[in-house]
Amino acid sequence: MEKFDLIVIGGGPGGYLAAERAAAGGLRTAVIEKRALGGVCLNEGCIPTKTLLNCAKMYRHATESENFGVTVEGARFDHEKVIARKNKVVRSLVGGVGSIMRAGGVTVINSTGKILGKDSGGFCVENADGNQYKADRLCIATGSEAAVPPIPGVREGMARGFVKTNREILDMTVLPRRLAVIGGGVIGLEMACYFASVGVEVAVIEMMDKIAGATDSDICRVLMHEYSKRGMQFKLSCKVKHITPRSVIYEEDGAEYACGCDCVLLAAGRRPSTEGVGLENIGVITERGAVVTDEHMRTNIDGVYAVGDCNGKLMLAHTAYREAEVAVNHMLGVEDKMRYEYISSVIYTDPEVASVGETRESAEAKGMTVKEVKLPMAYAGRYVAENDGGNGFCKVVYDTERDRLVGVHIIGSYASEMIFGAAHMCESEQPLAELKKLVFPHPTVSEIIRECLFKL
Repeated sequence: MEKFDLIVIGGGPGGYLAAERAAAGGLRTAVIEKRALGGVCLNEGCIPTKTLLNCAKMYRHATESENFGVTVEGARFDHEKVIARKNKVVRSLVGGVGSIMRAGGVTVINSTGKILGKDSGGFCVENADGNQYKADRLCIATGSEAAVPPIPGVREGMARGFVKTNREILDMTVLPRRLAVIGGGVIGLEMACYFASVGVEVAVIEMMDKIAGATDSDICRVLMHEYSKRGMQFKLSCKVKHITPRSVIYEEDGAEYACGCDCVLLAAGRRPSTEGVGLENIGVITERGAVVTDEHMRTNIDGVYAVGDCNGKLMLAHTAYREAEVAVNHMLGVEDKMRYEYISSVIYTDPEVASVGETRESAEAKGMTVKEVKLPMAYAGRYVAENDGGNGFCKVVYDTERDRLVGVHIIGSYASEMIFGAAHMCESEQPLAELKKLVFPHPTVSEIIRECLFKL
């Protein structure tokens, strides 16, 4: 029976980075992955969706560029080629992760892994072929899966391909004429954005009274306005009642309506994927399927860690990366701990949305005394130069008692690329006077943050 210092179960962002860092730290490491390295993020999430969204953006630029002095005649969109390019990108990056594992000396086991128990020799893990491995430590990184609510007709719809999750919809080679999206969160909005941008009739059905979850309400309104202009329909405060062979039946204000469609995207959230891992065999505590962890990513069982979506903290790839670093640092005796307060989030729609920290409402709910400043992106010269009539803005939230920035929220071009700087401003807890000394390159859209700081 082969013995390792660490076995990582799951090869997604948290899993493969944990394996890489552990091996670099001198631990003999194996990673067990039942599908392809890279997990949901690389194979059926972050990377594939951004590939599609970039193609849609290029198409929109080709068809809506007259005001910039560019006219493109006969522009057309080939969804099948887009999917082929997506597959090429994914293969390349998955191969890259594999190369990193090989270069680092990590043993990759392409199979399922189940924890059988623990004895004096360590934790015992068995793969689907019956091969057993032992390790002094385990890192659970099994990710998450699409939540499938108990909606009548949804399972039947999935069986015949009418209802799809994020996994199946990314492999469609033919565009539907009409798409119904159940769920107005990040996954639903990004996919709705893609399909609406290339001519599909899209309706988003959301049970809450706003889209995008905890995202700033003003941003949500701008996003809805932009996509309503492009023909997307939003049905808020609506509860899906059941799925028929050709429609989604939903309830609004006590009455039932039918949303006819050729395809349904089920984007009603995600849940930790921890069933069948064997956590119960060693007594790991879970809550609603999520592995319970502390600030060092330790579970209640000594030597067992959990990183990424499976712990249910923040289901974001960059969160998983940081959690992996914290977990491995603890294994290696390096002082470190996980903080979730200022982890940024991005919605890669067009326009982009990026946020970090508190909104005014959430800050005040925590008892903070805050000041909020909101400025249109027109304050940034580059934004005006590159956008025709854009209505993006930046909003900052400042804790007046503690003299620190506690939130930044942006909708507009390059939002995803500059939010890390805002996150650092919040995380550093520097006083406002020091933040004002930062020099922003000109002309950049990021200067909007500086403008907001000087309005506080």
